[in-house]
Amino acid sequence: MLRIVLGVIAGFISWLIVWFVSEKGLSAIWPAFGVHQKTFEEAIKNGGEFTANSTMLLTHIVIGSIVSIMAGALAALIAGKDTYAPLIVGCLLLAMAIAKAAMSWPLVPIWYHVIFTAILLPMAIVGGKLIANS
Repeated sequence: MLRIVLGVIAGFISWLIVWFVSEKGLSAIWPAFGVHQKTFEEAIKNGGEFTANSTMLLTHIVIGSIVSIMAGALAALIAGKDTYAPLIVGCLLLAMAIAKAAMSWPLVPIWYHVIFTAILLPMAIVGGKLIANS
């Protein structure tokens, strides 16, 4: 049981860290991405104007997929191959995505909210399956 809890914690925290680092890294090497992120953050904080860019939103979806697979794999690696740790990590990510969608609902298109939120749980499970099948 302890390994499952540790796997879930490690998977979720690793998702947050890798997401943050990937956003900062992309912002550093792709200035347009950084400007888009900064404008979005300001719109969330201050209620300002924001025009979503589909390329940036698709980039977030790809990053979210990759990072969720990694988080699910780490959870399974720590918890053991045949546990529910990747599923629990995916559920936590889903809850976080729903909260984020609620905060940013009027700022980005609905297709982004639906796709981004929908991919997190299955991708975490896929990451766990990759470890279970290895």
